[in-house]
Amino acid sequence: MSQLPVIVGFGGINPAGRASSHHAYRRLILDRLDADSRRQTLLSLATLMNLASYDDGNYFNAAGEQLPLDDLLLQIGQQICDNTLIRHIHPDWFDVRAVMFNRPAEVEGEDNQLRFLLRRRHLPRQIPANWKVRDLSGNQVEVTVTGRCEIIFPDTKIAQVQSAGMLPTGFEPGKLYQSRNHPRNLQMTVYAASDALHSSGIPFERILDRVRPDQVGVYASNSIGQLDDFGFGGLTKFPALGKRTTSKQMPLGYAQMPADFVNAYVLGNVGVTGGALGACATFLYNLRNAVNDIRNGVRKVVLVGGSDAPVTPEIIEGFRAMGALAEDKDLLALDGLTELGDDDYRRACRPFGNNCGFTIGESSQFVLLMSDDLALELGAQIFGAVPDVFVNADGHKKSISAPGIGNYLCLGKAAGLIRSMLGDEALRQRSFVQAHGTSTPQNRVTESHVINEIARAFGIHSWPVAAIKSYLGHSQGTAGGDQLSLSLGTWQYGYIPGILTTPEIASDVHGSNLLFPLDHLEVGVDGIDAVLLNSKGFGGNNASAPLLSPRVTEQLLGRRHGIRAMDTWRERRESAVETAGAYDDACSKGQTRPTYLYDHAVLEGSDLHISAEEIRLPGYANPVSLVEDNPFKDMC
Repeated sequence: MSQLPVIVGFGGINPAGRASSHHAYRRLILDRLDADSRRQTLLSLATLMNLASYDDGNYFNAAGEQLPLDDLLLQIGQQICDNTLIRHIHPDWFDVRAVMFNRPAEVEGEDNQLRFLLRRRHLPRQIPANWKVRDLSGNQVEVTVTGRCEIIFPDTKIAQVQSAGMLPTGFEPGKLYQSRNHPRNLQMTVYAASDALHSSGIPFERILDRVRPDQVGVYASNSIGQLDDFGFGGLTKFPALGKRTTSKQMPLGYAQMPADFVNAYVLGNVGVTGGALGACATFLYNLRNAVNDIRNGVRKVVLVGGSDAPVTPEIIEGFRAMGALAEDKDLLALDGLTELGDDDYRRACRPFGNNCGFTIGESSQFVLLMSDDLALELGAQIFGAVPDVFVNADGHKKSISAPGIGNYLCLGKAAGLIRSMLGDEALRQRSFVQAHGTSTPQNRVTESHVINEIARAFGIHSWPVAAIKSYLGHSQGTAGGDQLSLSLGTWQYGYIPGILTTPEIASDVHGSNLLFPLDHLEVGVDGIDAVLLNSKGFGGNNASAPLLSPRVTEQLLGRRHGIRAMDTWRERRESAVETAGAYDDACSKGQTRPTYLYDHAVLEGSDLHISAEEIRLPGYANPVSLVEDNPFKDMC
């Protein structure tokens, strides 16, 4: 009997704010929230962005003035909204008016000679024939070049792409713990993983007491590694800038490092670990590993995550050179403008509309999965379930970055599983698609065709299609995590977020069987049974995952475990709900810090108790069994 992987916690940070308790989702539908929910989400963002603080029952603005909460939020509410979601790139990331680059130029000195000073260590190994070198005191030499010479001059230029989905301005994850020059990705990882764990309302130590250490797993990564100055970015460019390469840039640049950081500094995990890579489908690849482990019974609890921080001049230039990003000149042409204002930058990403490229974004998202029996035993909150994740490649291709046929297969399988589990009516009337929706002219045609053909095949006449990249930008490998965490909010507040940045659907979009909501679509908290998460990645990396609602998940568990077991679970769940609520309240007031356990309970081999049957680890309640069932009995 396969275990159903259920979601018992989720959290993270993206341009909409903190993911836990649906705060990031709430930012998307801020104008549809009741007064209390709106107040709590604005407060959560205000403390996150260091625009407000709380102490001993009182609220203060950034200047230290004490104000009633409503007055405080009225004062800074517009500032909060202006500094979240997609927007003009803020100088905290980099100065779009002065992007550094090296400009080569040929020069010729007076009397056909050029003299300049150079540090001794920068001399080329082979001195060119037209160079004459004279030693000076210290570390310098004088170089005289006869004739013409090419010299590299440091220079600046204006960025051709000036919009991005950035974390809320003022949020600095590295200041919340001893970050020790960690790359931004990994700072975000520590925050996001901690947020997901606390959101469950169950201390992880209590979870560990119920399972063996090797029944725990962590699958997390990103698509392109850590490419800021503290990771691979600095490793590759520092030598050319005359800066010293550090001992941390190489190891901390690896793409699987988000999982490694969670294991070493958050959980102390000794179970399975790994980091799958699949371009834009990376998060769903990691989710697939977790779902398979839980379904097969080899894992009881798995933390799945991703963290991407690609808002750097170098990464943006790389995607721009591919023709993939929405450049300023193309946005101007698209709207017939002579200059771009803040509102124009906010509307840079327009999925399924007349568009000109995607918008880069950053995000870190984590989700805590459990087997259904353990979730009931612990009284865990159940936010939904992921019964499977489907992955298909594109087959033969002409261009490695071009789309192919794989997405038809995986999305079709996901729709087929929903129909098998919940029936035709649930698929046709109570499901929607969380599209990849990148905002490129090519994606709007190819993905709409995929979704429309699957809808036609299953007899779906008006399938709602959401596209949250219109708010957040494209966070690369973590995009599937954004889709998952924000989809959960629909079952709490009853809205599918509309594609607000798209004024009208483009004429080449396939939509005979689809509904593209250009405003928030009210479906009710019980109106949707399942969401299909869809990722179409560079290189032919396609993944689709059916996500079941909490109500449907409870119904399925009731059929398996019975009414009495579900009643007992609901009683136990009250404690988790209360604890998670207390965490949310403290977090919204800026009173929490992420879990970061450096040099904590480090074990050596000599600390273990080893026998032929098991290995016992100090600090872990249950041993690791060495008596494994032989899967090859028929061969032995």
